[in-house]
Amino acid sequence: MNIYKLLQLNRKIKNHRIKFLGLYMLHKLNKRYLAVNLDPVLACNLRCKMCYFTDKDYVKTLKGQFKEEELEQVADAIFNRALKLQIGCGTEPTLYKDLVKLVVLGKKHQVPYISITTNANLLTEEKIIELLEAGLNEFTISLHGVNKESYESFMQKASYEKFHGVFNVFAKLKRTYDFKVRINYTFNKDNFYELKEFFNHFNGDSFDVLQIRPIQKIGNTEYNDFDLDAIRGDYPEVISIIKEACISHNILLLAPNSIPKHGTDNAASFIFEYTFCYISPKAFWKEGFNWREESFNDYSRKIGWEKLLLGNAFRSKKQLKSRSNRLNYEVEFN
Repeated sequence: MNIYKLLQLNRKIKNHRIKFLGLYMLHKLNKRYLAVNLDPVLACNLRCKMCYFTDKDYVKTLKGQFKEEELEQVADAIFNRALKLQIGCGTEPTLYKDLVKLVVLGKKHQVPYISITTNANLLTEEKIIELLEAGLNEFTISLHGVNKESYESFMQKASYEKFHGVFNVFAKLKRTYDFKVRINYTFNKDNFYELKEFFNHFNGDSFDVLQIRPIQKIGNTEYNDFDLDAIRGDYPEVISIIKEACISHNILLLAPNSIPKHGTDNAASFIFEYTFCYISPKAFWKEGFNWREESFNDYSRKIGWEKLLLGNAFRSKKQLKSRSNRLNYEVEFN
């Protein structure tokens, strides 16, 4: 299954009514449409400056991990509705000792696409192979700096050499295994211009997808300069350099055509909160979902989810809450 073709389709369908009618039918027919984002452990090995893990008070509240038997209950409750399972949504999944078992569990429940979002510093060739043989489809790698100085400054406690070592392994294993590697690059005004030299530092044979995304406020972070006006005028030129390089290396680019202004609505995001399902040891989709005893279908009936999806097809855009900071990119197929 090509997840990125689905993202592109969502961009192309402008009418939110059609989208909600589609979700309603998928739900009614007991089909998959959820993007399940699961944090199995609430911890991280790095302290990235643009991440809430630099907020010491907040980190104190991030405790807990799923037991193996609990993951079985999670899977039974919702995996049959998952179109995609993303392991790691705000924490570091490679710290979880049963990570391979979680991938196996996803495949057992026939989830079509399984990815892991990681900073890659704890990955080894052996671990990568274990995950691929368990059925993992994609590694999504977080990156906040192109060169060594910038990378290790923004991603504190990380090793630039270890990071590149993992990408050397990716390039090697791509000759044997069928999987994708996606880089998520979060930019601010201090690490933006080095993007022009991206392919001088990263081998285009080691990854398949590059996402360029602007910094967003996600809590009390050490780096807190969210003003991108200083680079707004230069953005088209820099992104055009990246586009040309991605085309030459046959890499899919996910990037906005311009830096979105604060408060700008994005029509592609209207259905986001109706397909996005976040799960952690402290949260499960929506408050009140007793996942240990009830299924997604049970809870959906209890809260009138089917009626809500259908009703949204008849509401105006102004009546709908849009996650305007989500899906703020174009999908550039070569």
